[in-house]
Amino acid sequence: MRFPLPKRVPASRGSDVTKEEKKPPSKLDSLLVEFAAIDGVVFPPLILKEFHDRVQHLRLEPAELKKVVHEVAVRFGRARVDPHESVGIIAAQSIGEPGTQMTLRTFHYAGVAEMNVTLGLPRLIELVDARRVPSTPMMTVYVERKHRTDRDEVQKIALQIEVTTIPDVAAIGTVVEDLKVVVTPQLGLMQGRGVKRADIERSLQENIDTRKFRLGHGSGSGEGRSFELFLAEPPTPAPGKAKKEDPDEDMPFKKLLAASEEAKGIRIKGVSGIKRALIKKEKDEYVIYTEGSNLEDVLELPGVDGDRTTTNSVFEIYKVFGIEAARAALIQEASRTLGEQGLTVDIRHLMLVSDVMTNEGDIRAIGRHGISGKKTSVLARAAFEITAAHLLRAAITGEADDLKGVAENIIVGQPITLGTGAVNLVYRPTIAPRTPPQLTPPPPPVEAADADEPTVEA
Repeated sequence: MRFPLPKRVPASRGSDVTKEEKKPPSKLDSLLVEFAAIDGVVFPPLILKEFHDRVQHLRLEPAELKKVVHEVAVRFGRARVDPHESVGIIAAQSIGEPGTQMTLRTFHYAGVAEMNVTLGLPRLIELVDARRVPSTPMMTVYVERKHRTDRDEVQKIALQIEVTTIPDVAAIGTVVEDLKVVVTPQLGLMQGRGVKRADIERSLQENIDTRKFRLGHGSGSGEGRSFELFLAEPPTPAPGKAKKEDPDEDMPFKKLLAASEEAKGIRIKGVSGIKRALIKKEKDEYVIYTEGSNLEDVLELPGVDGDRTTTNSVFEIYKVFGIEAARAALIQEASRTLGEQGLTVDIRHLMLVSDVMTNEGDIRAIGRHGISGKKTSVLARAAFEITAAHLLRAAITGEADDLKGVAENIIVGQPITLGTGAVNLVYRPTIAPRTPPQLTPPPPPVEAADADEPTVEA
């Protein structure tokens, strides 16, 4: 199940949305509600809408529709959660047991052979641990409608996204005799990346430390003319002052190596953090997959569809779209990770975990440094990890435990407040109404026994 990120709805469409909400129910909707009421069930609006979409083209008779509604009502009742059900334990077991069957390998993503992405159990651990940077960050970038089927236009957008450095378009060499670094542009690579010589020159001028190195032009002509980096001459000391000893003065080769390494890391264009951008055709449109993630900067590029573009970094989604979008991303990523392994887990278990991780407005990990380590119960924290430290700290600070959770009640040996333990039975005997005393007739007199009759002694 895919949970899309929040979309920006234009103000002009507000009236249309209002009209759709006020649309009167159809005859089929009325029948569905009526037949469900016979079984004592009230369907939620989303289920009612999906039910309507499924049966509206089947041309069922009222009697047949009534049987279908009854069957759906029975299954809906089975799927409902009982009052005071221990949903946390059930969710933990429902996710943990399939987790033991997950693989540990890293697969190729979506048929793109050149790109790897972490899947399986390591990816699920990343999600519940709320790691800020995934081990293999990647983005799925969609383009606007007018460019979706044009590969050339999509390629231009991909070139704007992918980072291009000096070694990608030029050869870097060192001339030891002249103590200089030579950067020679490669016309074929430059054409493939959409880079000109002026772009390389601008990048070198902006990123080279002019206090140590000096930029000049080398041999060649036109777009293929090379650049040369020389060591800058040290400033002459003022008269009367001693020359400061510099350990690098006698090692110019070390400076030369530093200049070469510095030139290799200079970025000419592209979004920082995006190492590669690959294009893949899906159905009738071209999609860009990136190695690396920078959602905020990619959404600002012209031609990118901001409503569908997403990333596997939940914290970037939280930073750009907010906590509700991060919750939807957690559900989507966990559901997709389990689904790729062929494991079916009820979406409500994943929703519960995501709710617990995001209900305080921030993404918290499920572990010692997150939810489990910040429980209000002392005994629950002590039962998880570092028992002695938690008990000692609670004893020093005089912390109290109200025994409202599961773990702490089990520790002290009393029923947990779930299921039947959450219900208290009180017996109130019925008091009979008071009636006025009634006069009872006196007992009949006892007749004297005859002399001939034997007497019975007690």
